[in-house]
Amino acid sequence: MKTKTFLSIKFLTLFSFIFLLNSCTDLDEVFLDEIPGNTVSDPAGSLAAAYDRLGDGTFVDHGAIFAMQEYTTDEAILPTRGSDWGDGGKWRDMHEFTWSSSNSIIVGNWDLLTNGITRCITAIQSAEQSSIPEKKLFTAEAKALLAFYTYTTLDLYGQAPYKDPMDPKATLQILKADTQIDKLITDVEALLPDLADIGTQRTHHGRFTKQAGYAFLATMYLNRAVFKDRYNAASAFNFNEPAVSGTGTDMDRVIYYTSLLIDSGKYSLESDFFKNFARNNENGKELIFAITQKIDYIRNGSNSFAYVCMERNQRASAANRGTNAACTTPEFYASWAGNHDDPRFEQHYQYADGTWFMNDGTDVSVPATDIVPKSANLPWFHFNRGIQAGLQYGPILLPSGSLEMVGNRIKVSPLFMEKSTGTRMNFTPTLTFADPNKSVFAQNEINQGARVFKYEFDPEGGNGNSNVDIPLFRLGGMYAMRAEAYFRKGSTGLAMDDLNKLRTSRTRESLFANAPGKALTSLDAEQLYKELGFELYWELQRRPESIRFGKFDLAGTAKAASQPFRRAFPIPQTVIDQKVFKQNQGYN
Repeated sequence: MKTKTFLSIKFLTLFSFIFLLNSCTDLDEVFLDEIPGNTVSDPAGSLAAAYDRLGDGTFVDHGAIFAMQEYTTDEAILPTRGSDWGDGGKWRDMHEFTWSSSNSIIVGNWDLLTNGITRCITAIQSAEQSSIPEKKLFTAEAKALLAFYTYTTLDLYGQAPYKDPMDPKATLQILKADTQIDKLITDVEALLPDLADIGTQRTHHGRFTKQAGYAFLATMYLNRAVFKDRYNAASAFNFNEPAVSGTGTDMDRVIYYTSLLIDSGKYSLESDFFKNFARNNENGKELIFAITQKIDYIRNGSNSFAYVCMERNQRASAANRGTNAACTTPEFYASWAGNHDDPRFEQHYQYADGTWFMNDGTDVSVPATDIVPKSANLPWFHFNRGIQAGLQYGPILLPSGSLEMVGNRIKVSPLFMEKSTGTRMNFTPTLTFADPNKSVFAQNEINQGARVFKYEFDPEGGNGNSNVDIPLFRLGGMYAMRAEAYFRKGSTGLAMDDLNKLRTSRTRESLFANAPGKALTSLDAEQLYKELGFELYWELQRRPESIRFGKFDLAGTAKAASQPFRRAFPIPQTVIDQKVFKQNQGYN
């Protein structure tokens, strides 16, 4: 039951904070103009609005931050599939590195993130001017969220707007990544005493707690070298620069903050890796900071990360389907060679009567005993999880609008593509574009691409709705970050220990005798990069990883080698036209 959030007391207040920065023309006059001069607004409602921006598309929709952090990498690509997904070329731009300052993904995400900054500054003022008992806590959470939105904006765009929330006459400041990263770190470190320990003061993983602060600080220290020298042509970033505060280097601080979480006893690794991304995962043992989602809760959640890869004829129930958009690249699929028995690669589903969905042509039927919640007895078909490749099987939707049955069981049949009905649903790891530099498929080729079913498709409430909480920081990521920090300090053995903890703590399904993952016996930079992908794929981490490891500029599927200026996205042209921001280098 997701009733554990203080935000529930102010649902209606939420909708009074829908701000549209791009509805006005003068950024300096308009940015943050929602902050009333001397009016004390409702602190809980203002803070709820700041949190709401996380889940209202921004970090849960494949076309939002995901598109910039994943479609630009080897983990994800959204090709034009025959008559679908052309959309003016905006998706291809992301993977082919042909984006401009007018690309609607780049413009839309700027608006979402700066709107998040706006909401946070409103929440800070509202809390500071109040006399509520939670004043100190709400202020700290709002400031931490402000740092998070600002950090993400600086990561993607290299610049971010800011105004002092307590000075109505303050002028607009333009923050720059290379100088602001140090202040963000010290600002968040200063907030730690006022943030709640998770589980106290009615907090949970959906609120920015002290533990979320540790994870965020580790993330900032890990990427600090890139922020300070983003355009370094050789990607020779100085990861062992003296830390902003505390002792040692940036990597020492990554180790310090991740260790606080790993050793806290508050979290533990899930032996079933996919529980982290499953329906009703609000009690997940790994989740440090996540976006709380619940159908009928504010926005009804988002299934975007789940159904974006599923084909339109793949149906978890008669009431929903996939959308046949994204897939992974041959390069990322090949990185798993020799590791298909890793518990994080794939998982078969077992029904309560013992039936396994093998998805290999041997299935005849599965039980219809699982029912979609809040439905009129709609049977629930469970697809397998992880990386899915090869011929696909599942239920067929009959003209009557129900799934085909065999007696009282769901019939399993070979599946064909919805918009190319003679084309077998065959998720090929290879992608055979007619022009290798353009990610465009003919209509009879739209089956191609291994698919990522990491997040559970939640069939309750239709295609777009979900009860799956979306992790922003989780324990597995802390082990991965600490391993990278150890490696960059030259402590290869300690790095391998952390990676092997991730590998061997995960176990396969009972179909494979609950076998644990296999331990590494050696480690180099190339293997470390693969290991980060194994643990964190589809979690909005790949672009920063690929920049740190010098992979982002390299040629790949439907991508030519690119210049370092592409490591940051352009400021939207609509913003440049307001003559407050200057365009990032390399862009017109």
